[in-house]
Amino acid sequence: MSATTARPVAIKIDEDTKARLKRLADARQRTSHWLMREAITQYVDREEKREAFRQDTLKAWEAYRATGLHVSADEADAWLAQLEEGKDIDPPTCHG
Repeated sequence: MSATTARPVAIKIDEDTKARLKRLADARQRTSHWLMREAITQYVDREEKREAFRQDTLKAWEAYRATGLHVSADEADAWLAQLEEGKDIDPPTCHG
C-alpha cells in the first residue's frame, strides 16, 4: 500500500462470502481486512495492466491505419523463433 493516508470504505458482501473470507483469513493467520485489501490491490494492479495493454493496442491499430506499416505473421514468427533460440536480434523492420 502506498504511503498516502488510508480512508475507510464500506462494502457489502453476502454472509456466505463473509464466512469464506473469515475461514481463509484464519487459515492464513491474517485478518479479513488484510485479505480484502490484498484482493483489491491485486485486482486493481491486474486491471490497470490490462487497460494499458488495451490502450497500446488501440494506439498500434491507429498507427497501422494511418501509415499501413506492418510486419507479416511469418516475419514475426521467424523473429520470435530466433528469440526462443536465445539469439538477441532486433525485431523485423516494418514495411507498407
